[in-house]
Amino acid sequence: MPTANPRPFNFSAGPATLPEPVLRQAAEEMLDWHGCGMGVMEMSHRGKEFISIHEQAVATLRELLAVPSNFHVLFMQGGGLGENAIVPMNLAGPQPGGLVDVVVTGSWSKKSLAEAQRYADARAAASNDADGRSAIPAPGTWQLREGAAYVHVCSNETIDGLEMAELPDLAALGCRSPLVADCSSHILSRTIDWSRAGVVFAGAQKNIGPAGLTLVFVRDDLLGRALPICPSAFDYSVVAAHGSMFNTPPTYAIYVAGLVFEWVKAQGGVAEMDRRAAEKSALLYNYLDDCGGFYRNRVALTARSRMNVPFFLHNESLNDAFLAGAREAGLLQLKGHKSVGGMRASLYNAMPLAGVQALVGYMKDFARRHG
Repeated sequence: MPTANPRPFNFSAGPATLPEPVLRQAAEEMLDWHGCGMGVMEMSHRGKEFISIHEQAVATLRELLAVPSNFHVLFMQGGGLGENAIVPMNLAGPQPGGLVDVVVTGSWSKKSLAEAQRYADARAAASNDADGRSAIPAPGTWQLREGAAYVHVCSNETIDGLEMAELPDLAALGCRSPLVADCSSHILSRTIDWSRAGVVFAGAQKNIGPAGLTLVFVRDDLLGRALPICPSAFDYSVVAAHGSMFNTPPTYAIYVAGLVFEWVKAQGGVAEMDRRAAEKSALLYNYLDDCGGFYRNRVALTARSRMNVPFFLHNESLNDAFLAGAREAGLLQLKGHKSVGGMRASLYNAMPLAGVQALVGYMKDFARRHG
């Protein structure tokens, strides 16, 4: 009997690849979760079955990221783009027009700035536009305003391929404003220094689970500041008071995320994900640096993302041939974002080392044939 073909390696930036054991468990439980006669998608979000799923997911997530007790873990909807509006509606009060500082390091933080400007006096405290988004402005150069309601950073820029190795220490800069961090693209791939954070959020569809779920971690003292225009379903204090059940949450996405949390824990936790991220990204970056210029990555060494690796062929007329050959080789979703072009390989937690090895092998062969 012929063996089944292995699954292709999916390098999509999001919605992204999921661990195969998680997909298999979800498939096995699709019609009947733990003998209750219902699939998770059919359950009441207030029933004991789903409440147990929700509580376990929160508990495992808290354990994985060592979330302190003074932070609420909220399961919300709207994704990262939604949070770009939800954050200022919650924190920029007490009236519209409060001060918001945004550190612009790429496409997503630029979107964050534009959205915050709808609700607040938001401005760029720093920007890397002038250098082509190839590096992260040094914190010492940030122009932070006294009395800003918060300072916003995107700690991993999915499109441009830049990553902060750690959250900035605003206190060391003499800033008393809380830090808001969009960690969508590298959540659960490295630890978070909660002493530096006020709000952390992440769309689940990149490194955790299906689209539709957004994780929000909010410090206690930042609740109760929402503007009057903030919808109740997006008011952090309301969502926290109702245990993320003020409205019907994305139940199936929470269930799958919970399976992913358990998978990460079984693999060795965030520390192991961190180690694997370093190993996988180093393999790809080392080849990009040593390929003789056939491919190139434009990001400064100190700012390179371990999750999202953009690269460009020296002869971009070969792009279509490169992508077609990659698909034939079982390497999917390598086309770069439409706003920047080129290629992009997303190396999220669920991408195995074998996938990166296969990609580098294909890139070497393509360069040999077309160089």
